[in-house]
Amino acid sequence: MHIGIDFGTSYSAAAAVVDGELTLIRFGQEEQFRTAVFFPEVVPDPNDFELTGELEAELETQIRAARTQARQMGVERSEAQIRRDALRVVRRQWMENQSRDSAVSIASFQHALFGEEAVEAYLEAGDGNLIESPKSMFGFRFDPQVRRVIVHIATHILEHIRLTASRQLGESVRGAVIGRPVAFRSSMGEKGQQQAIEIIEEAAREAGFDSISFLEEPAAAAMHYHKRLDHAQPALIVDIGGGTTDVTFAELGGAHPKVSRNWGLPKGGTDLDVGVSLQSFMPLLGKNVTAVPPHHFIEAASVHNMPKQREFRQQDYRRVPEPYRSRLTELQELGATTRLNQEAEHTKIVLSRADEHRSDLGFLEKGLTADTDAAAFAQAIAPFIEGLQQTLGEVSQALPQAPASVFLTGGTSRSPQVKSAVEACFPSIPLVQGDPSLGVVSGLAVAAAEAQQAA
Repeated sequence: MHIGIDFGTSYSAAAAVVDGELTLIRFGQEEQFRTAVFFPEVVPDPNDFELTGELEAELETQIRAARTQARQMGVERSEAQIRRDALRVVRRQWMENQSRDSAVSIASFQHALFGEEAVEAYLEAGDGNLIESPKSMFGFRFDPQVRRVIVHIATHILEHIRLTASRQLGESVRGAVIGRPVAFRSSMGEKGQQQAIEIIEEAAREAGFDSISFLEEPAAAAMHYHKRLDHAQPALIVDIGGGTTDVTFAELGGAHPKVSRNWGLPKGGTDLDVGVSLQSFMPLLGKNVTAVPPHHFIEAASVHNMPKQREFRQQDYRRVPEPYRSRLTELQELGATTRLNQEAEHTKIVLSRADEHRSDLGFLEKGLTADTDAAAFAQAIAPFIEGLQQTLGEVSQALPQAPASVFLTGGTSRSPQVKSAVEACFPSIPLVQGDPSLGVVSGLAVAAAEAQQAA
């Protein structure tokens, strides 16, 4: 059995075509789940490396060996260079041991929790490891040992999807068409794009999928929209998700959908959450008021970025004046940045239909609240809106012909402000609102059915 999988930054979903009908996979009572996984055991982190007495001895052994090798080869090396390289060897060996020792616990599938249940368990437990939006990390540079951990995390999520689908469909699911953005978030350009695909494919195979293929997410949404049309037309598909914004121009409604070009912006709904947090919450923690560097607040707001979260928790705020010192210290506690992000996301949702909202930040300080009105919200999301309109402007200039319609989908398309921004870029073209959550996965299910027939 083949299924389509929308492995999203914020939420994930799966679907299949059964007897000609679209069947959405249900995760509990929902048709999607938050892309978060909680491990009661702590996932090894290379930043936890410290030189114990035993490791100091190993470091000295490596330094002596490096000195001897340099003399024998007649190579001039400074003590600083020798120590740096020896330390790198010791650190790598330590991480390999940590990964090997934790492999059993990480692979213990029955102890992992997913979605909202994962977030709630993490907040209740106060320890363990919550991984949110792991897809955001796939295109970034990291050590081979860290890559193993990232693959384990993706494996858990994909195995959760496969086993849930197998139970619901009553047969073993072994094939998948997995959605991918046009451009992953990445620090390595094209190498990051390739690495992200390799990580997902490796994780999918470890999760039990024998047949794996990828389809760009806006192309999948185009296949879904294609099924709704009763006549041929050129159409523009705009998919605005949690982590990325993807655009496709295609000929739809005829015998077969024909995708001609794709565009990608590696930004999405999580950037709106960060914007709200920086605009409305962080001034209460000292942003633009104290000498705390601005990047500290960005690190605190970026719950989808594990290295940034780690850097924030390692900062020393003892010299920051009150009340900001106490608030920042509380925010460094495990689970606090997750709570803050939940408040930011909730504020974003409320202000999509209301003019003002008061957020309860009592977990940082008793009675602490943050008020956000429509003007402040517009300012918070302005960087994303500007980037979106710039991208759509470039798309408009590059189109081979004017589209007959613009099909809008993706979770972030729920925002009236985002919808208005898209309409402003194509004022004379009808805007068709698709299902924000399921437009992509529905097209992936169609592609999966075609792949199953061809197998």
